[in-house]
Order: sequence, then structure tokens, then C-alpha cells
Amino acid sequence: MNQYETVFILTPVLSDEQMKEAVAKFKKLLTDNGAEILNEEIWGLKKLAYNIQKKSSGFYALLEFNAEPTVINTLETAYRRDEKVIRYITVKQDKYSAAYAEKRRAKWASKKEA
Repeated sequence: MNQYETVFILTPVLSDEQMKEAVAKFKKLLTDNGAEILNEEIWGLKKLAYNIQKKSSGFYALLEFNAEPTVINTLETAYRRDEKVIRYITVKQDKYSAAYAEKRRAKWASKKEA
């Protein structure tokens, strides 16, 4: 299994509940296909660097997971079919970026506790 990180941007016209449902849908798709979710971060509504589909902001979400390479095609097809997703990127992490992500998660968890 490889470690991956995916960031996707949802349209800003969604309510918080609809945004959380969309993130849960993609998490369920991953777990149903044998992926193990390592981390989930919802970064919230952020301004885009440039307009996408005439929108100047979007809801950002990050998922880190372990999965087989075949799961990525399924995930990206789901992104393309969902009209709520305006952009996405999925990256396979090498050992250095995986180690950095682990440190970042630990630092973020310690901030949450404090």
C-alpha cells in the first residue's frame, strides 16, 4: 500500500452540513475500497488565488490515506462526477513527505490538546 494525500476544493455555495456530507462521502468511498484514512483536515472557506467557475472562494479539505494505486482512479472519477468539487489534486507521498506529514499531524494534534 502507498501513502497518498488528496486536497479538494468544494463550491462555496454549500452549507456547512452539505460540505461535511461531501467530505464524508469521499471518506466512505476510500474506506469502501480498502483505504485506511490517516488524517482528515477541513481547512474551511478560503479565498482562491484566481476565479474558478466564476467563484472566488471555496471549501478546502485534505485527506491523507494508505491505499492501493487502483483506488486513486476510483476516487478521481468520483471527484469529476461530483458537481460540488471544483478542483482536486491527489499526490503519492514518498518517504520524506510521509515523514513530514507525520510530524505535521503530531504538531497539529498537540496544538489541539493545548
